[in-house]
Amino acid sequence: MKTTVKTISAKKGVEKISMITAYDAMFASLADRAGADIILVGDSVGNTVLGYKSTVAVTMSMMLHHTSAVARGTENALILADVPFGVAHQSFDKLLENVSALVQVAGADAVKIEGGQAMAEKINKLTNAGIAVMAHIGLEPQQVLKLGGYRKFGKTDAEKQQLLADAKALEQAGAFALLLEMTDAETAKEITQAVSIPTIGIGSGVNCDGQVLVCADILGLTKNPPKFVKQYANLDKIITEAYTSYINDVKSSKFPEK
Repeated sequence: MKTTVKTISAKKGVEKISMITAYDAMFASLADRAGADIILVGDSVGNTVLGYKSTVAVTMSMMLHHTSAVARGTENALILADVPFGVAHQSFDKLLENVSALVQVAGADAVKIEGGQAMAEKINKLTNAGIAVMAHIGLEPQQVLKLGGYRKFGKTDAEKQQLLADAKALEQAGAFALLLEMTDAETAKEITQAVSIPTIGIGSGVNCDGQVLVCADILGLTKNPPKFVKQYANLDKIITEAYTSYINDVKSSKFPEK
């Protein structure tokens, strides 16, 4: 059965929400068959798959390409697409045009936008236009050039109050869920209790309504994963050994057998 925004909303306080990233049809199908509630076509495709140093290099055309691939591999999970660097800060008409393409052309069910209260008005307009939006606060990876690196947010009282204000403003604007990235665990707990919409955490403790991890981190394909990651397999080793065996068989004429 197809997961919808309504399905996700109904899980708050009832059942934890699972979200996994995917960037192509193959890995989307695997996550979908495993039972992921949400498949995120993240702008993390930039540093996970495409070899860039951060998400800043990811363009709208890249997101359309990868979202459409994920849509072709997904039957049940809700498909969530990131709005890439710079797009949300364009005029609303341009933002609506780009976001509409992610939904109408590429096949996303919803989009994710980084930013707090400053994004509330645009998110409200998008929801009024029929676009389902997940808001993203805490660490915003698209701000890495300004931040000069990655860090935990919400550790000070001032940051906690700002994040709480952001969360409430985004809920009021019509966001169907909040992603809390690298947010202090106690602050994330308070935000989760303060809003009626689900919170999805990454590096933000156990008390969010759900969790998301990058597929490569789950599968052990990342060389230096964040400290909060739990690896569930070591596919780096398995794949390298399989490739090595194939190469050796080719060179020794063991493959093909006839």
